[in-house]
Amino acid sequence: MISTKGRYALRVMVDLASQDAGHFVPLDEIAERQGISKKYLEIILKTLVEKKLLKGMRGKGGGYRLTRRPEEYTAGEILELAEGTLASVACLRAGAEPCERRERCSTLPMWERFDRMVHDFFYGITLAELAAEGTDAVP
Repeated sequence: MISTKGRYALRVMVDLASQDAGHFVPLDEIAERQGISKKYLEIILKTLVEKKLLKGMRGKGGGYRLTRRPEEYTAGEILELAEGTLASVACLRAGAEPCERRERCSTLPMWERFDRMVHDFFYGITLAELAAEGTDAVP
């Protein structure tokens, strides 16, 4: 399940993709448009800046902006950054301890196929596409 952190990160990125790329957008404006508390938004934005998806600038004229063109981001990249993983089961998470049942697990192929579908779905959607659909397209 995608948490509010992942959904909000995606909404923020779509919001910024819809703005003039040439200037920084203040935190207050993003929070108001998206209906997200500034305190929670700061946590999300900090992660996005640390991972170089956004550039932040303090002071007058400051705020946030994308570091790349909207076509160069995918929903999957943003969600995985915010969520940590999109793996459906613990044994398929990156860095997971090898499962002792792996060789005889009859459901593992199903989970692997499901995870591939989820990956392909989210990595097949760009930020530009979401921004073009409007902010109502993102829950």
